[in-house]
Amino acid sequence: MKLIVGADHAGYALKVIVVEALRGWGYEVEDVGTHSEEPVDFPDITRAVCDPVRQGNADRGMLVCGTGIGASMAANKFPGIRAALAHDIYSAHQCVEHDDANVLCLGAQIVGDRVALDLIRTYLAAELRPEEQFQRRIAKMAQLEKSAADEFNVSRQNPDARSE
Repeated sequence: MKLIVGADHAGYALKVIVVEALRGWGYEVEDVGTHSEEPVDFPDITRAVCDPVRQGNADRGMLVCGTGIGASMAANKFPGIRAALAHDIYSAHQCVEHDDANVLCLGAQIVGDRVALDLIRTYLAAELRPEEQFQRRIAKMAQLEKSAADEFNVSRQNPDARSE
């Protein structure tokens, strides 16, 4: 499994631990930064993680920022990305099993190193459940994404057009 990992400055120290652990567990890991505690905007790192995942060049991604909230919000702006914020074990597997999450977001100021590694192990071990209701819901999320993009494109072409 190929993984892509990134963090802003608030998540840098935890990201270093995560990347080392993932490599030790035998995963192929691409670290897209940041590579220091110098301030960096999480949306920039988010793109670097999400683009390879949505283009099929990485199986899953992980983002670390202060709380995980900003990274999660930014990641979910990308078509094809289903980012989940997880600070507990249940959410770490449920987000994949029920919602096919392909990016895990963590808050370095919320979880400690050991908890973060447990969350990641759980996330990576989880698989999407085959039951129809989960497939149906994922398809509905994709349709929401498409219809929102279509509405956005219409409004850009015709600023006077309004969605009903």
